[in-house]
Amino acid sequence: MHLVADIREDLPRLGTRKLYFRLLPQLGEHAPRVGRDYLFALLAAHGLLIRRRKRRVVTTQTCLPLFRRPNLIEHLTVSRAEQVWVSDITYVRLLSGWSYLSLITDLYSHKIVGACLHPDLSVRGTLSALHQALAARIQPHRPLIHHSDRGLQYAAREYVGLLESHGVALSMTQNGDPYENAVAERVNGILKDEFGLGDVLPGFAQADALVGRAVRAYNELRPHGSCDFLTPNQAHEQEGPLVRRWKNYYQPVAIPAPT
Repeated sequence: MHLVADIREDLPRLGTRKLYFRLLPQLGEHAPRVGRDYLFALLAAHGLLIRRRKRRVVTTQTCLPLFRRPNLIEHLTVSRAEQVWVSDITYVRLLSGWSYLSLITDLYSHKIVGACLHPDLSVRGTLSALHQALAARIQPHRPLIHHSDRGLQYAAREYVGLLESHGVALSMTQNGDPYENAVAERVNGILKDEFGLGDVLPGFAQADALVGRAVRAYNELRPHGSCDFLTPNQAHEQEGPLVRRWKNYYQPVAIPAPT
């Protein structure tokens, strides 16, 4: 259990499937005897399974129909990094109120390529995240789609102009359904559930520092079941289909003896 404690010191709410893949190199010759189901049962017996917290605050102020764009990714097969970025804004709660985190995530690798915490919902926060993402592009001449909900910030003249000046196509959800921007919504949840951004934080400065640490740990350390258990940084260097692995392990089971 001390190996689990060491990993969760950096990733305190890392789910068990990802934890198992982080443990494999350290288990060495014992890995075949300590299977994933055994680890789930062991953590369940010690009350160490991570359960997701559900909460939602509306951060989307919908733009007028005139400024909406079509959904360009609905039937698109994504096979490389910097093919599609997904964007969203989520809240971060402070003792004094709220701040708002603008995120841009690569749809293929799930890497966060732009992040900015801002005290209000103005376009300044989303613009800062976009500038960060554009500056970090590895292959700026390859086609790229920017996908978002229909928030006013993503239809703002400055935001649209910056995307168009870099040759980036604009795509938007059509009906406000979170599943039309599911990866962006999922990243919001991971940062809150696993990296402390769902807690009530003392102030803006502390929250901003935590965002920086959380994004680095998320990109560098956290394996993703949707990316063949690679970290986002590792997946960002791949090309072609990535194996997606999901399974519900929360049913109560007896602890099997290692064989």
